[in-house]
Amino acid sequence: MAWNTPGGSPNRGGRKPWTPSGGGIGRLLDNLRNFAGGGGAGRWVALILGLWLVFDTFVLVAEQQRGVVLRFGQFARVMQPGPNFKLPWPIERVIKVNATQIKTFSDNVPVLTADENIVQVEINVQYRVADPQRYLFGTRDADEVLRQAALSTVREQVGRSSLDTVLGARNALAVAARTNLQKSLEAYRTGLVVTELNLPNARPPEEVKPAFDDVNSAQQDKDRLISEARAYAAKVVPEARGEAARVRTVADGYKTAAIARASGDAQRFSLLVDQYRLAPEVTRKRLWLETVQQVLAENRKVVGGDGRQLIYVPMREAGGSAAAPQPPLVPAELVAPTVGAGEGERRPGRNPRDGGEASR
Repeated sequence: MAWNTPGGSPNRGGRKPWTPSGGGIGRLLDNLRNFAGGGGAGRWVALILGLWLVFDTFVLVAEQQRGVVLRFGQFARVMQPGPNFKLPWPIERVIKVNATQIKTFSDNVPVLTADENIVQVEINVQYRVADPQRYLFGTRDADEVLRQAALSTVREQVGRSSLDTVLGARNALAVAARTNLQKSLEAYRTGLVVTELNLPNARPPEEVKPAFDDVNSAQQDKDRLISEARAYAAKVVPEARGEAARVRTVADGYKTAAIARASGDAQRFSLLVDQYRLAPEVTRKRLWLETVQQVLAENRKVVGGDGRQLIYVPMREAGGSAAAPQPPLVPAELVAPTVGAGEGERRPGRNPRDGGEASR
């Protein structure tokens, strides 16, 4: 017969049945046993009730979780990871929320751009719970609020942009949409925080995709031609600028040389006039000799053998028709006479004002 069977021996083999003793739980069980009448059934009821109280008051919160404690249905506190205690049900109860899990929301929605083009935009949002209390009680369904707010924010950002921006510069749109979405979640008291928002793809509707591809190809051809034109300009413009600089330099040099030559000639002529006024005969003869020397130095010579005069004849080059260079122009009164055969013979280059006589 079992030791706890009514009528059985309470002491079998010199041992007493196990009874909790010592500590608050033992005293609680003793009180419950006494309340139950002290019988065997009462002891089992007290034991079961004590175990239930122990396990109901002890709460173990995992590392990735947070425990929201409700006291009579009203928020009381938030349990952190680790062992925690609470009052037994129905006084307090705990709702565990996974606060470190990264949740994902993805969708593909048609959006009208600012330039009145329809584009299919793919949305990808990653978020987690930042405030367990607001996540549970701040709004009716925080996850659904996030989905609706994300769609509204993306529509707003895309609706303010052109089609080219949506197709080619979505990163800036994603950053702006993430900022606005987080502000909306805080205003709605969802307790959620957005960790990432991406717009991975944007494409036109299937009905207009061929026409859109043609437009896109034309835009690419335009960009290619513009790039080629800029490359050609980058090559030709520096060469043209260099050639222009060279021409300007040559022109400046020619200008400087011409001015210097003209100034020198004017100064030489002024000095020559002064010398002629002082010594007309000597200056005239010196000019004549210099002119003859220059002419003979630049042309071929034929010397006559009659012994009376020197004859110079310019000769044509073989196969050419170059004329003899002209001597520099000098005033008529500066032309020197040539050596004549007779005393009364007229000499070329004499001054008519000399009365028919050549200067010796």
